[in-house]
Amino acid sequence: MNELLALIGKTLFVPLHPAGRPFIAIFAVLALLLCLVGTKLGFVGLVLLLWCIYFFRNPVRVTPVREGLIVSPADGIVQMIVEAPLPPELDDCKGQNDPLCDAGKLTRVSVFLNVFDVHVNRIPAAGEIKKVVYRPGKFFNASLDKASADNERSTVLMKLDGHPSSVAFVQIAGLIARRIICKLTAGQKVGAGEVYGLIRFGSRVDIFLPPGVAPLVCVGQRMVGGETVIADVKSGEAARTGEVRK
Repeated sequence: MNELLALIGKTLFVPLHPAGRPFIAIFAVLALLLCLVGTKLGFVGLVLLLWCIYFFRNPVRVTPVREGLIVSPADGIVQMIVEAPLPPELDDCKGQNDPLCDAGKLTRVSVFLNVFDVHVNRIPAAGEIKKVVYRPGKFFNASLDKASADNERSTVLMKLDGHPSSVAFVQIAGLIARRIICKLTAGQKVGAGEVYGLIRFGSRVDIFLPPGVAPLVCVGQRMVGGETVIADVKSGEAARTGEVRK
């Protein structure tokens, strides 16, 4: 019985990201006002309040910590895996003996988050933050390829521990998202799975793998931020493929 109650508690009472508190307060006031107007509107307000609380949830994650592993920085579906150049805001990092920055094109894994996914973002590997760049832009649907180039985004370049290359990961605002939160600064030492930011209301996160490192996930696969291993820089395994099975 105690185990059942503990399971229910973990399911219903998930920690919340601090950035959600003002929104939850606003939705709570709205729900109260709608309740005073009428029962049906009050029910609508309650549903919106519960959704807002659900959106800003920040569940505890168990992160694999072996050196060389790169975990997903976000919850969501692998939207695409393509060869692409780094974002132009990292052009000034070329010529510094960093294999990632000096490569022409890299494997880019794009994870799309819908409005029901956890929107807290996590560090994909242990390392040192080299650069953080915010770039204003448009708000195309985050599932489109052009969102990587045109949408508002925050780009992070991080030198990996125990590897000569860096890795880059990018928070991209979507059609509904209008706010990117990134708490990282250059020179900061970070660990895999640590929370570093949040994108509000639908978005995408891109991660650029070091040259020669193949993704261990496939398009359509669901990611769990801070837990799902998407690559291993110490492995020579080829890129994986997947099949839809029922």
